Amino acid sequence: MNCLVTGGCGFIGSHLVDKLLERCYNVIVLDNLSTGKIENLNPKAQFYNEDIIDLEAIKKYFKNIDYVFHLAALPRIQPSFTEPVEHESVNVIGAINCIMASKGNNIKKFVFAGSSACYGNTKQIPTTETAQIDCLSPYSLQKYAAEQHCLILGKRYGIPVNSVRYFNPYGPRSFNVENKLNAYSSVVGIFDYQARVHGEVTVTGDGTQSRDFIHVYDLVEATILAAEKEVDGEVFNIGFGQAHSVNELASLFNCKIKHISERKGEARVTLACIDKAKKLLNWEPKLSLKQGISNI
Repeated sequence: MNCLVTGGCGFIGSHLVDKLLERCYNVIVLDNLSTGKIENLNPKAQFYNEDIIDLEAIKKYFKNIDYVFHLAALPRIQPSFTEPVEHESVNVIGAINCIMASKGNNIKKFVFAGSSACYGNTKQIPTTETAQIDCLSPYSLQKYAAEQHCLILGKRYGIPVNSVRYFNPYGPRSFNVENKLNAYSSVVGIFDYQARVHGEVTVTGDGTQSRDFIHVYDLVEATILAAEKEVDGEVFNIGFGQAHSVNELASLFNCKIKHISERKGEARVTLACIDKAKKLLNWEPKLSLKQGISNI
């Protein structure tokens, strides 16, 4: 079986590539290295330095592919406010290019890496996939728009599509000190770096905001199952199903805690209802936050 992973040199993408290779899949990686690192890449994968903005350049890589995993994206919430056009181009047009490049190639499954940011300050806690969408930033809007483009175009062109809405991923490679705008850069990875280097972690606001942290090992397992299982046209929440406050997280690093100004455009609470993924993907996370922190 042949797999194509966009963004395969990034935090999540590189772990996905590792797991696919471990399962004896052949893997092609497309990445322009704007946020990923070539050092993250498994040498057993075929790598091409390409930009998903260029549809004509990437089309050839989608031929003879069974599963497409689209993870390439530009960073996170705060940068999307200052550079909304650039983020729109990569996060939305790039996704459309990938689904269009899949057209006519008998792709067995196209898996889109979505984001729980689309739920915003939802009143439904735990949050199901049917919760009202409440985008608070250009990034969250872009990820939701890209997801819907892929689902709609996939249905029109006979491409089976599933979306996995990641909650708060963390784990090895999640923080790159040389690129602080790294996509999916996790507060867990940031705290780990700050604690080791400065002996102090920086908490935004009062720290009572809570997050559903999901270890990347559990997350990539769900992502692969979204391709392998006989379901399509579905959206899945991928979280642990428990929320921890940022203060609680900070306390696990046993160092000084410094509070700084609150950041706007971010949800107060993220907490996934993962019943759908448990049922349709036969998936369940294994690594608790305390266990996972020992493996970052």
